[in-house]
Amino acid sequence: MDDRKDLDWNQMRALLATVEAGSLSGAARKLGLTQPTLGRQVAALERSLGVILFERAGRGLVLTSAGRELIAPLRAMGEASDTVAMVASRQSQAVEGLVRITASDVYAQYLLPPILLKLRAVAPGITVDVVASNEVEDLIRRKADIAIRHVPPQEAELIARRLPDTVAKIYGTPELIDRIGRPVDERALGRADFVGYSESVDIVLAELQRNGLSLSAANFPLMTNSGLVAWDWVRRGMLLGLMMQAVAERTPEVEEAWPAFAGVPVPTWLATHRELRTARRIRVVFDLLAEGLAPRQNGSPN
Repeated sequence: MDDRKDLDWNQMRALLATVEAGSLSGAARKLGLTQPTLGRQVAALERSLGVILFERAGRGLVLTSAGRELIAPLRAMGEASDTVAMVASRQSQAVEGLVRITASDVYAQYLLPPILLKLRAVAPGITVDVVASNEVEDLIRRKADIAIRHVPPQEAELIARRLPDTVAKIYGTPELIDRIGRPVDERALGRADFVGYSESVDIVLAELQRNGLSLSAANFPLMTNSGLVAWDWVRRGMLLGLMMQAVAERTPEVEEAWPAFAGVPVPTWLATHRELRTARRIRVVFDLLAEGLAPRQNGSPN
């Protein structure tokens, strides 16, 4: 007689999501379910297994010893489920279908359009969904198929191609630069206001200091987490800003504020999942991105 139970994967997924989220409500939001539905799935799994998985501790839930023993095999099952989904996604090798690209909002607005137009001409059967986000999206969970990043991916399941570095320089409107005083030198820039990026203002400050500018946090009176908002402020003449040369060349309202400045190298990686790299539609988009984002000899992308 076979004593093995036929377990419901939805119930096991509900348990794993609850553990990872730390609460039924958080797990319900993650899975797109109502909290009562999720609670019923966890309760049904407990009945099916004949064990208690959670104990209440105040308003929270704590795993029992039996529940803790299940987590490692459940996570392995979740990874296997993701792999099955990725394998299924490449069954059709036609150069058609959906490809999601995640890139910063600045990349999405200024650098991707000519590449996307070329893609439409080369592979009209491919539909592209651009996730304009400044967060590092999770390729493993399929929020995107290809990511454009300024840092190399650390996940072992991903592969990446490093593109030639581009360069970022200091820009402002001619009117603002006139008020700062021409010719612009290190002393004049030390009195200027710069736009700051919420998550990386310290990095930008350190980089400019390393290049000889006597700046402090006081030189960054306005900050934002949006690259587009920051660049719009520069275009309006509100502040100076550090930006990739390729973007500035597409922005006629600005000019280099400090022509003697060699600029800051900006590394770029394209990343995708090892399995997805073999899908023809992913390969076509990946290679077009690599070609289109590679700087020319003067430092600008195609």
